[in-house]
Amino acid sequence: MSIPLVDKYIDLVSTNRDFRYLWFSQIISLLGDWFNLIASATLVAGLSGSGLAFSGLFLARLLPPFILGPAAGVLADRFDRRQILIVSDLLRCVVVLGFLFIRSKEDIWLIYVLTTLQISIGAFFEPTRSAVLPGLVSRKDLITANALAGATWSSMLALGAAAGGAVTTLFGTTSAFMIDAASYLISAYLITRIVFPPKEELTESRGATNKGWQTFVDGLQYLWQRPAILVVTLLKASSAITYGSIDIVQVSFANVFPLWDSKAATLGLIYFVIGLGTGFGPILAQRFTKEQLWPMYRAILVAYGLMVTGYLLLGWGPLLTIILMGTFIRTIGTGINWVYSSSLLQMSVPNNFLGRIFAFDLAMTTLAASTSTLWAGWAKDTLAFSPHQIALVMAGVSLMMGLSWLIYLSSYAKRSRPSL
Repeated sequence: MSIPLVDKYIDLVSTNRDFRYLWFSQIISLLGDWFNLIASATLVAGLSGSGLAFSGLFLARLLPPFILGPAAGVLADRFDRRQILIVSDLLRCVVVLGFLFIRSKEDIWLIYVLTTLQISIGAFFEPTRSAVLPGLVSRKDLITANALAGATWSSMLALGAAAGGAVTTLFGTTSAFMIDAASYLISAYLITRIVFPPKEELTESRGATNKGWQTFVDGLQYLWQRPAILVVTLLKASSAITYGSIDIVQVSFANVFPLWDSKAATLGLIYFVIGLGTGFGPILAQRFTKEQLWPMYRAILVAYGLMVTGYLLLGWGPLLTIILMGTFIRTIGTGINWVYSSSLLQMSVPNNFLGRIFAFDLAMTTLAASTSTLWAGWAKDTLAFSPHQIALVMAGVSLMMGLSWLIYLSSYAKRSRPSL
């Protein structure tokens, strides 16, 4: 008799010690990160409040992984992944403490500098964490592990955003930043408890001496020679091109629908709903797809449809209730897209290429989200677009992405899909 879905998660966490510590590390670190996001957005709202100012904050959170992606991927494939994870956490702890020195409008530049540093260090952490996962769990548990990681990201988004909004409202931004700094220390300690498997040596190409640049080029060649894997690597970017703009929209909705006269409380509630949607989507989809390739592909197609529906509700919604409903629906879709694309890559890419592939994946995702965020800030300030109008544009973009995926499935995927 098959193990019920929830029992699969419990079984994985209870029986796999190393994955359990990695999971606990993710829980603690993400909880602090969402405190940081709410506090940073609140600071920007209080010190400036313009659309471009918010775009600058979200661009500072999105661009570093794109710029540093090549170096991050090479390091993850060439050096001790355990040390990369620990050092990244410790450095981010120090950087976050710098937010405590922001006191006035003249200090607003420091928000962008510190955010850029924090996310730049994180650009080395995330591809490395994704690359180590296949070495800590069995192949049959990969989707379960990714779904649990996605649900954890979502749950911590929900809890962290809600708690961050409450803490920021009641105690101010200083407390939120202190919690974020402490979370990195705890995360680093938990990672020290993990026993990482030995990493395969990189395969040299054409007699190269394994220089960093050649290693990066080898990763690009690997993708170029395998179009099916390249397409999967771009799936997250195809949804990020829409949700980058929604970061600006969500802040605008918080201004339009303040709860208890608090923008931070509304923003926390919106992120709470985002967490619920992105966590629920992959868990629900896995009940139908299991580990089968084509059901997973079809689930991604359904995910695009959910994104279109959610954005249409955001574009129409006259009440906060409708906004929250649309947010929930569209994030079910983005959650499925995120978890399934990661699982497909981990199931098909050799271990000694995973760091570079996930760094490229993250770089393209952040480039798409950054472009979308910049456009939304420009459209809000220059074209006087309302948040509803921006959401409707994103509904159209999601529709185009979904149609592109349908065309791919119909005409090419059957001939070129990787063997899983």
